[in-house]
Amino acid sequence: MKQSYFVIGTDTNVGKTYVASALVRHFAAKGYSTIGMKPIASGCMRDGNGVLLNDDVSALAAASNVPASLDLINPYRFEPAIAPHIAAAQVEKIVDSEVIKLAYQQLKALADVVIVEGAGGFLVPLNNQETLADLAVLLNIPVILVVGMRLGCINHALLTVEAIKSRGLTLAGWVANRVDAEMPVFEENLVSLQQRIAAPCISVVGWQEEVVFNANW
Repeated sequence: MKQSYFVIGTDTNVGKTYVASALVRHFAAKGYSTIGMKPIASGCMRDGNGVLLNDDVSALAAASNVPASLDLINPYRFEPAIAPHIAAAQVEKIVDSEVIKLAYQQLKALADVVIVEGAGGFLVPLNNQETLADLAVLLNIPVILVVGMRLGCINHALLTVEAIKSRGLTLAGWVANRVDAEMPVFEENLVSLQQRIAAPCISVVGWQEEVVFNANW
């Protein structure tokens, strides 16, 4: 088996890393060599050696059963917890999607399954010309959408699905992640999304609960 998935979210802080790490563990448990990749990470901290590290990247690495260098797993790292293109500009760098593609291809050669986690939402800018959506097109791998279940999620989810479709990408599945414990009419919102998104809902994650994927995954 050789398979990759691009995990994106309807917004920032909707549980992309939580779901992506669960996917890595899921495929590893099935016996596949599996590795997580986060091409761009903001909000990094320096360790004792001055190396920029990111909690999301560390979570993906801990879930993976294939070792790889930090520069392959996470080619771009920035200290400020802000949009990638702004963080890059502050240190006079430009995020190059071709650099990310090369790192991804090297990881793909090392593992059966590569789980790539995006940054922010689907249309977050990477540089002055490209967005995360352009990177997804460049890598040309199926997408898994994490829907942060809270007020407004239906509009955010359906707009993101339309953006995925318009770029000719495959939406392999989506995850309903309850990020608001007090969200009213959760079940009704979930049903509304299930009725309107053609791709399968591969997991419904309760507030602060573990990710459990459907049996056919």
